[in-house]
Formats: sequence, structure tokens, C-alpha cells
Amino acid sequence: MRAVETLQDAAILLARVGIGVVFVAHGWQKFFTLGLDRVGQQFAGFGVPQPHVTAAVVAGVELVAGIALIAGILTPLAGVLLGVDMAGAFYFVHATNGPFVTQNGWELVVALGVGALLVAGVGAGRFSIDRALGG
Repeated sequence: MRAVETLQDAAILLARVGIGVVFVAHGWQKFFTLGLDRVGQQFAGFGVPQPHVTAAVVAGVELVAGIALIAGILTPLAGVLLGVDMAGAFYFVHATNGPFVTQNGWELVVALGVGALLVAGVGAGRFSIDRALGG
């Protein structure tokens, strides 16, 4: 039984780190590679409300919640925020493009969003700051 629990906790850790790294990379890209002004302009083109404010919020959520997911701290909150972030990306950008990312489709945002929500639902696992703090 202990071996199964260890495998489950290791799988959760791998999922948290893998998903978190992708979100951190996208948040970093929005802040430091593209820049928030450019991202805001892109968001405006997609019809996102308050595009420059939303660009900063989205970049911050992806960067900070991605780091939290990796570390396993405030995991349910981080996962939900990232799931909502991906729901917005799905709705405003990807929903009408079909599933394939090569056509700006929704497969990546769905995978990342449901993955983040799954981690939020099952928790951070034993190998996390949440668990170390008694969560």
C-alpha cells in the first residue's frame, strides 16, 4: 500500500512540475519577452475586456501560480486560478479554431487547464510545501 501512495505522490509531483513549468514559461514570456504592451495589444485584437489590465493579470497568474504549482504551495488556489486563466484563453482565442495547436486550436489550453484543475482537486501530494505545512 505504501508503494502505491509513493507512486501517486510522485505522479502528482511530476504533473505539478510539468504543468507549472509551462505556465511559468508563458508568464515569463508575457512579462519579459513579448512585453505587457504587446500582449495587451494582442488581447485587444482577440476582444479581451480591459486588454492591458488583463494582460498583466494573466501574466502574473501564469508566473506566480505556476511557481506555486511547482513548489506545491497554495496548490488548490493556484490550480483554480490557472484553470480559469485557460478557460479565458479557450473562450477568447482558441475555441473556434478546432483542436490542433498548429492551427491555434484549443488542445494545449484544455490540457493545461484541466491538468491544473485536477491538481487543485487532488492536492499537492506528499512532496510539497502544502504537505510540509500540514495542508
